[in-house]
Amino acid sequence: MSSKPATANFSSILADREELKNWGTNDTVHPDDLPGILELVKRGGASEIPFNFELRVRRFLLADIEDRKRALARLEQMQSELAHMNRVATMGQLAASIAHEVNQPITAALTYALAARRWLNAEPPNFNEANDALSLIVREGNRAAEVVGRIRALIKKAPPRKGAVAINDAILEVIALTRTETADNSVSVRAELAEGLPHIWGDRVQLQQVLLNMIINAIETMRSAGEGERELFINSRNEPDGVSVEVRDSGPGFASADTNRKFEAFYTTKDDGVGLGLSICRSIIEAHDGRMRAGSNVPRSAVFGFIAPAHLPQQRERNPRDEDDYGR
Repeated sequence: MSSKPATANFSSILADREELKNWGTNDTVHPDDLPGILELVKRGGASEIPFNFELRVRRFLLADIEDRKRALARLEQMQSELAHMNRVATMGQLAASIAHEVNQPITAALTYALAARRWLNAEPPNFNEANDALSLIVREGNRAAEVVGRIRALIKKAPPRKGAVAINDAILEVIALTRTETADNSVSVRAELAEGLPHIWGDRVQLQQVLLNMIINAIETMRSAGEGERELFINSRNEPDGVSVEVRDSGPGFASADTNRKFEAFYTTKDDGVGLGLSICRSIIEAHDGRMRAGSNVPRSAVFGFIAPAHLPQQRERNPRDEDDYGR
């Protein structure tokens, strides 16, 4: 339906008096039934004998949805802004890790620069070694630029842009971004990513935001559990209804009764938590026509994940589903 206000459509109809005069019963009869009905009416009128008949008629409802469209647009904007705030807050938690990730290539570049200067100051100068050192400086500079680029993409305030996302590449980038955080918390990370996965049609930054939230939550859960082996397992696989991504920790898990509440807004078991992270994740995944999932193992470990439809050339019809619980 056109987004043109209904009042404007009515005004244009009422203004055309000639068109209004031409309106009649025939305009409401189904085109396939009209010839037969006209013949019956003609014969009935000539014979003046009462007769019965059935016919199909057209019915329509015209509603002004302009206000609703504006409200939905505003709601989408607010959800986008809330997701952006969550990304910025999450990146703030990773400030030390980010500084370390950026500092590593810079430190390496400085080391290679000093080596290049030594080779150039040698008697005689060793240009081959100096050139190799300069090449390494370029490599480390590009590495630093990639780190900064990933960070900028996550904190940049921009409207969602959907495209074909290679989810395994997105996962590896998030793992690299959280490498220092996992190391500082003595968390070993293992990834099992299925090969040949179809792309997901979605916003790469938002999908990485969901991954980042799940990984940070897992690290915090294992840290709060105290001493013990800390393992983080991340996997992706192809399923009949889409591409699945899971993040499993070795923490204490949670009661099965809490499963359905995990994605509720403002529900949290953390003393300093707000309870918006997973709720925002669910909103993001549902906007991708997917669903979030959660499960807890006994006696320990929890798994969070999502499944999103694979990218197909034709447009997919939206089919929202509730979250389902699963355990492994």
